[in-house]
Amino acid sequence: MQNDTFEADVRSAVEQGHDVQEMVRQLTLRRISARSMDIESLRQIAHSVIKGAKAAVHNELNLSAAQTESARMQLKQTVAGLDMALAQMTGAARLAIEEAAGRAQQFTSEDLTLARANLESLDELVIETLQSSASSARDAADEILHQLAAHTRTHGTLVGAQIKETLSVITHQLSLVGRTQAASGLHLAQATSDLLRQIAAGVLTGIADHVKPSHND
Repeated sequence: MQNDTFEADVRSAVEQGHDVQEMVRQLTLRRISARSMDIESLRQIAHSVIKGAKAAVHNELNLSAAQTESARMQLKQTVAGLDMALAQMTGAARLAIEEAAGRAQQFTSEDLTLARANLESLDELVIETLQSSASSARDAADEILHQLAAHTRTHGTLVGAQIKETLSVITHQLSLVGRTQAASGLHLAQATSDLLRQIAAGVLTGIADHVKPSHND
């Protein structure tokens, strides 16, 4: 039921057609911060975003060429918003690690190892979601998603760039984790989730400033 509500919210945002990228970014961040941050949850969120957007543009794609182009742009902005939200999630994880290190605290090796595994799986998530959402290319929306997947694979994603930076920080911190790790009790998923809620609420804008969607412009 929650997935249905989230998907409906995305559909509504795309149908309204006003600042689609930003609306999708905010909706996705709020959804991520309210869920467990494992790769399967993120995959479900990404699929819901694309499914909601496809439903929103379905009628437009059967009308005039101008409306079809409008639908294409809405789907492109949806993908950009999803990419930016995932990049900000990754940036929040990096910031959480760096802030903890600055306070001479450590996350557990288990937390860091799990985060690294999730990030490595996340690297291809946007492209995989676009491809699986348009697996059969049955209609115009599917064809557009195939084109967006090809474009994204060629030009890369924001989240991919953020992942490389965050993995470097995680690898460094894993090398420093020692016998004091049990005393800190810090959990990376919770720390990242707290930061994401502040970003989605507009409280923290620094991370947003570091992930500009220039390659999708």
